[in-house]
Amino acid sequence: MTGSDRSAAPAGVVELRSDTFTLPTPRMLEEMTRAPLGDDVYGEDPTARELEELAAELLGMEDACFMPSGTMGNLAAILAHCPRGTKALAGAESDIYVYEAGGASYCGGVIVEPVRNAADGTLAIADIEAAFPEDYEDPQFALPALLCLENPQNRCGGRVLPLEYLAAVRDLARARGIAVHLDGARIFNAALVTGVPVRVIAGYADSVQFCLSKGLSAPAGSMVAGSAEFIRSVRRIRKMLGGGMRQVGVLAAAGLVALRDMTARLGDDHARARRLAERLAGLPGVVVEPVETNMVFFRVEAPHVSQSRFIERAWDEGVRLAELGRGRIRAVTHAGVTDSDVDRALSVFHDILTPAPLLASAHVD
Repeated sequence: MTGSDRSAAPAGVVELRSDTFTLPTPRMLEEMTRAPLGDDVYGEDPTARELEELAAELLGMEDACFMPSGTMGNLAAILAHCPRGTKALAGAESDIYVYEAGGASYCGGVIVEPVRNAADGTLAIADIEAAFPEDYEDPQFALPALLCLENPQNRCGGRVLPLEYLAAVRDLARARGIAVHLDGARIFNAALVTGVPVRVIAGYADSVQFCLSKGLSAPAGSMVAGSAEFIRSVRRIRKMLGGGMRQVGVLAAAGLVALRDMTARLGDDHARARRLAERLAGLPGVVVEPVETNMVFFRVEAPHVSQSRFIERAWDEGVRLAELGRGRIRAVTHAGVTDSDVDRALSVFHDILTPAPLLASAHVD
């Protein structure tokens, strides 16, 4: 899928804030207008069902459920796994803990306990173990029922969790008798970096959520996959949360194109992110974090321009950036960002970060 195959960002704008700004491709828009439809709450929308079957097949799961958003997908999965009053363990830098409005606690009476993320996005096995009570019979302790991982880990720099680490976490969870839920919003990016099919990564979890509307460019929607029994619970919770959307095949049609056409082009985003990072690192006053996927995290430490002013000036020049987490800037490449967009952004960054030469004072006799 080339740049000419997608709807463009506003003229003159380079959008680097997030891959959520991707726009549906012309083929998506075409398929949305002719999708066979039915009432999905009754389980009779054929396009939604086709998407769910494809997602389950790709992830190696028994079934899948189309959700309006990744936030609702993660919430429904947590509520399906966790009885009220139990704990879900999640990374302190995870989207579930930071960005999903405390939904599990508010809607389901589930305590989300944060576990420190290491710089590479992992949760140390010892730190996970420390979240379990020493005495399961003591009634004053809330018991963990679920461990949530995020892969790639967004706020840690789009870092991909190694397969051996996923295996160690799965083994720990099984030994403790709890489930593992994977927030795999960008799991196809993780699979590309790891060099394995997505089903391999998904195989280390009991349930997975992934987004259609980020790098895969669909206008809306996420998928939750797991066992058939688990997905039956998720469907009921989706209805309870207001996520039953009737003729949802209009959106599912775009999701089918996303899974069939858009996963293969993610390597372009990764390559552009690496090029952006390499050239950023050569600019004065920039500290760039390791890059593995389509995310470039960096800090501006130039003496003549603050980080906030850097973002403001970039916006003035049509390059959209934003801070994400503790004074860092995140730039995300996606289907709406071309090679020339990367070059333009770098040119803008260079001009902002390179101090203007001082004019020599006129000599007066």
